[in-house]
Amino acid sequence: MRAVRLPGSGVTSSTRPRLAPLYLAGFTTAFGAHGIAAALGAETEDIGWTLLAFGFTLALYDLAEVLLKPLFGALSDRVGVRPVIVGGLLAFAAFSVVGALAPGMFGLVIARFGQGAAASAFSPASSAAVARLTDDASRGRYFGRYGSWKSLGYALGPLLGAVLVVVGGIPALFWALAVLGLAAAGWVLLAVPAVPVLPRKRVTLVDLGRELLAPGFLVPTLVLAATTGALAVAVGFLPLLGRQAGLGTVGSMAIVTVLAIVSSIVQPFVGAAHDRGRLSVRLGAVGGLLLIGVGIGLSALWVTPVVLCVTGVLVGAGVGLATPVAFSHLAASTPAERMGRTMGSAELGRELGDAGGPLVAGAVATATVPAVGIGVIAVLTAGAGALALLGLRPPRVDARPDQTRANGHDGEGRNYEAT
Repeated sequence: MRAVRLPGSGVTSSTRPRLAPLYLAGFTTAFGAHGIAAALGAETEDIGWTLLAFGFTLALYDLAEVLLKPLFGALSDRVGVRPVIVGGLLAFAAFSVVGALAPGMFGLVIARFGQGAAASAFSPASSAAVARLTDDASRGRYFGRYGSWKSLGYALGPLLGAVLVVVGGIPALFWALAVLGLAAAGWVLLAVPAVPVLPRKRVTLVDLGRELLAPGFLVPTLVLAATTGALAVAVGFLPLLGRQAGLGTVGSMAIVTVLAIVSSIVQPFVGAAHDRGRLSVRLGAVGGLLLIGVGIGLSALWVTPVVLCVTGVLVGAGVGLATPVAFSHLAASTPAERMGRTMGSAELGRELGDAGGPLVAGAVATATVPAVGIGVIAVLTAGAGALALLGLRPPRVDARPDQTRANGHDGEGRNYEAT
């Protein structure tokens, strides 16, 4: 393969960067989040938890991520992305061992929070590594593949987790996650190129606030938060509606699996189309959010098996359409020396959407009926699409001459002649 110097990274790699270990890292965090959550739900009565204790334990993973992702993202800018990824995966494996050896209430709480803290290290660092090890001509394709493997983790986590729990209880699932974390850490250490730390200027709180409010960060992060929030509502409410429609537990969970598989299939194709200039960021983000809004809106109006299946397909396609282009736009708008901090903050936005979507839907549904709660999320998602339509602009090509002008690509999906 032809060797090229990757813009903004200072490293030389082949035209196909070795990113497969990063995909496994993305799969690991998704599998850990959903696999453990589903297993805990199945074993709650045996463990003897109250509903409050159960909900608190489930929330620990996300709570750790909300608190720590921006910090670990900034750390990856200081020490490099690979050490943070490897260290996070090793910590994930270590806390999984804690969960396997101490499956009681205290052990599970420590393991769950520790896994979330570890994921908050290697998840944004992995996103930053994808951004740093690719250029504007290929970034969408690789972000699509990265997101595809995370979607597979979300889809297969509950299924594989259920099998492992049936075979050996919750300890078997924690042991499997420990092995997965160790394997991913070793693969990243051996195969992912080291990305050098770039010189950074001193940042004040005013500078940080200006970065977070800049449209190049705020709008794509809003897209990611709205996408994740609507996805969380769909994952939580579709099985509930499926049971009301007479699908049963297996059929209801199958809708969520279809959603995740559709998202996994769509993302690489969308990323590749964006790289070739066939799909702009605005069209991908707005179109994806509208698909999600329409899909969720249909399930609010008609609760039938066919409509719920259509909802799963539309939401999965919308997530697959919006996610890779939003990440690509975010990376193209960010200087390489603060890529980790930006990805950590963007991941925080996703976590807030992940928590906020179900909270809004649940609060409205409690005051009215589930259909109204779901309908509100559909309206909010469509509103986020309208804001994205107004706010998304191509990254300024003179802001990052090493990654835009050199590649003849403006980050919005349009090619031009380099000058």
